[in-house]
Amino acid sequence: MIKTLLEKERTNLNHFLDHIDLQRLEALHDLLLESRGLIVLTGVGKSGLVAEKISFTLSSTGSRAFFISPTNALHGDIGIVTAQDVFILLSKSGESDELLNLLPYLRNKGVKVVAIVNNGKSRLAKAVDFVLELPYEPELCPFDLAPTTSTMMQLIVGDVLAIALMESKQFSKDQFAANHPAGRIGRRIATRVKDLMIKGEGVPLAHPQDKLVETLVELSNKRCGCVLISDESKKLLGIFTDGDLRRALQNKGSDALESKMSQLMTPTPRSIHAQVLAWDALHLMEADQKHPITALAVLDDEDKIVGLIKMHDIIQAGL
Repeated sequence: MIKTLLEKERTNLNHFLDHIDLQRLEALHDLLLESRGLIVLTGVGKSGLVAEKISFTLSSTGSRAFFISPTNALHGDIGIVTAQDVFILLSKSGESDELLNLLPYLRNKGVKVVAIVNNGKSRLAKAVDFVLELPYEPELCPFDLAPTTSTMMQLIVGDVLAIALMESKQFSKDQFAANHPAGRIGRRIATRVKDLMIKGEGVPLAHPQDKLVETLVELSNKRCGCVLISDESKKLLGIFTDGDLRRALQNKGSDALESKMSQLMTPTPRSIHAQVLAWDALHLMEADQKHPITALAVLDDEDKIVGLIKMHDIIQAGL
């Protein structure tokens, strides 16, 4: 049964994508892009829930939008609407009395009214300034009653419009981060390497001429799993890890303790700059699946060591 329903929904989705009026959808995008006011959305029942979701997506991606329930609109909330705004009504049938009752008051305010419906011959479609008719397909519900396919179409149209407007407005990742200060999304696009890195005296450092026996104290005390090898100006030359220590002792035994770090280090290790997103640092660590790394040297604009960032700390930050 589940497989059959999924196949039916796939068929419905393909029919929608093949028959959606792209010219009208582009025209609606242009109308919203040119608007200097708010984008106000409303709907009844499940269409209302979809309208509310679309308003949130628009708001978080650079378009000023909000949702008003049709009932509350008629009890005072419509007072916030001005002639500069675009008012979008979502309805499958286009015959919802709650939406039709709004139209006279929206006209009095000079608002641009848009209907997104599945019935282009409905009263709502005939009464608005702009109509986008969605291709009709029976609901997934066996009685063709519970909104399923129709709400999927509404969601797709809303999401496509939101992202198209986002791209048209060149809405940046930094702007997106400012709109998502909390939660995992916010942390991923707001937390930078400099926020999580070890810095100052906490950074494990050694020089290329230092012997392993001298470096072991730094490796042990700093507990970072590695030591960064640098010259006197803190230019990064290499890295020496716990794994390198194990391999050195396996290959050379106790003689390894007298070896210089220049002989044992991994030269030209991967590094990152302090202003880069911590999420990108994690991806860099995992870039080579055969040889993943757990720490990165952090460099400033002059490519000098200013810190060290560990995979453990990125994960602990909830990214």
